[in-house]
Amino acid sequence: MNTPICDFVKEYNEKKTLRLHMPGHKGRALLGTEGIDITEIDGADVLYSPTGIIAKSEKNAEELFGSGRTVYSAEGSSLCIRAMLYLASLWGKKNGKDNLVLAGRNAHRVFHSGAALLGLDVEWLYGESEGFINCNITPECLEKAISECAKKPFAVYLTSPDYLGNTLDLKALSDICRKHGVLCLVDNAHGAYLKFLPESRHPMDVGAHMCADSAHKTLPALTGAAYLHISKDAPEMLGAQADGAMSLFASTSPSYLILQSLDAVNKYLSDGYAQKLAVFSEKIAETKKRLSERGYMLLGNEPLKITVKAKEYGYLGAELAVILEEKGIVCEFCDRDYLVLMLTPEITEEELVLLENVLCSIERKEKLAEIPPISEKCERVLPIRDALMSAGREISVDGAVGCVLANAAISCPPAIPIAVCGERITESAVKAMKYYGIERVFVL
Repeated sequence: MNTPICDFVKEYNEKKTLRLHMPGHKGRALLGTEGIDITEIDGADVLYSPTGIIAKSEKNAEELFGSGRTVYSAEGSSLCIRAMLYLASLWGKKNGKDNLVLAGRNAHRVFHSGAALLGLDVEWLYGESEGFINCNITPECLEKAISECAKKPFAVYLTSPDYLGNTLDLKALSDICRKHGVLCLVDNAHGAYLKFLPESRHPMDVGAHMCADSAHKTLPALTGAAYLHISKDAPEMLGAQADGAMSLFASTSPSYLILQSLDAVNKYLSDGYAQKLAVFSEKIAETKKRLSERGYMLLGNEPLKITVKAKEYGYLGAELAVILEEKGIVCEFCDRDYLVLMLTPEITEEELVLLENVLCSIERKEKLAEIPPISEKCERVLPIRDALMSAGREISVDGAVGCVLANAAISCPPAIPIAVCGERITESAVKAMKYYGIERVFVL
């Protein structure tokens, strides 16, 4: 597969021209990458009005992912999610839908900011969950929610895989969306690779209308590389207005380092990646089996993620992370309950063996009885937008019971708010915040 963006930048860099254009480094090294860091000069195309090399590269990505339209993001899935919400809301207005989206309660905080910026109403889908990161929305749950909804939602927004490696039955859920005439939107930030499994589990192949993929999370792309995918059978206006939707929220100075990375990943994916992924996924499955036999309790069904329920083994997740780091292994995420490890085929067999050996060398202890607090549903006082756009004051969480949250208090990862902007903070929400290390919040 060709790489038009990479080829153009390489040829331009080799000319050694006097660069009287941005960026300010003029192609001279501080980090060593400046020579191939350019801007939208003549011939380099324009990211959200592409007619040249970017358009060709995006067509390559469309072919690989089987989408009707794929648009690049140099600003991660965050940009794609906001654009996806904007496009869906435009479609909803055109088709007489109410300004309402149904969303899984474990939505990333960028969904909250997108809903606020667009002034969307949100009804939460709670499903069956274990803690606030997981939200197992079943087909029965979604059918009931749509059928009983007093308004006509324009979309259902789902997160799959979630941060812990749990995936939803997107085929059944998207079928329900289509039955009721609403769009199915998926935050697939952790699942770009799912397309290339022996049997694809990617949202574009199981019925979603749009999804956001982070190329940098599970594919060998630079941080910030992402895709907005629109399915082949989605309403035509979604693809036609996708560039405008992205440009509404995007920087006018996209990183050409990231665009080259996305371009190069196309060639990587077309050159035996599926076979490499199949072999590596099988090795991880075998590793998970042996870890389970050793006594570890694992969570989730995502192939490239190992999530340990640490307390079942007698440790806090953070304690296991320290032990691993002492052996030169750094985890993706840890808290009191979980240790999350993200793997890709770029991990060597020797490194996978090292991980297994270190985990198996840790002495199993008596199970920790501590149970994470579950925050009860909070009363909505204001729409997300009204709360987020209001002046707030910072206070200790100890005095926050009964106050209305002005701004979500959660870090990334996992970036899932315990209470939503505009909700009245309950005693159980305060307990949950303190459990996860949140000591101060902004309230109205």
